[in-house]
Amino acid sequence: MAKIQKELYGDFDDIIADIHDAVVGGSVTGEMIESSQFKGAEARCSVMIFERYSAMYQSRVTLSVTLFQTEGRIFISAAATGGSSARFVKINTIPEDSLLEAVRVVIHSYSRPKPEDDEE
Repeated sequence: MAKIQKELYGDFDDIIADIHDAVVGGSVTGEMIESSQFKGAEARCSVMIFERYSAMYQSRVTLSVTLFQTEGRIFISAAATGGSSARFVKINTIPEDSLLEAVRVVIHSYSRPKPEDDEE
């Protein structure tokens, strides 16, 4: 399983739209198979499940994305799974990594560098 967790900065709805466009628009077989949103007085949450077919490995890969906003802060957790054809041990994560890469690009555009990221 490949995973990204990070704090994002920007508009919650824009982030949702950009993730959707990156995953669905970035693949012929990519689709959102389920989504759910919750909104309260102080918090907001969006869960999106994407799936696409990996022709190279002849399998389906799933991506789960959760966005959570509270007190003006937005957090994302994105995890991809599937794609391996092995029975007992996951041999490769290439399909997972590839699907997660589409979200990584969006995450990067809504991220601010940490102070330690600026230091060389």
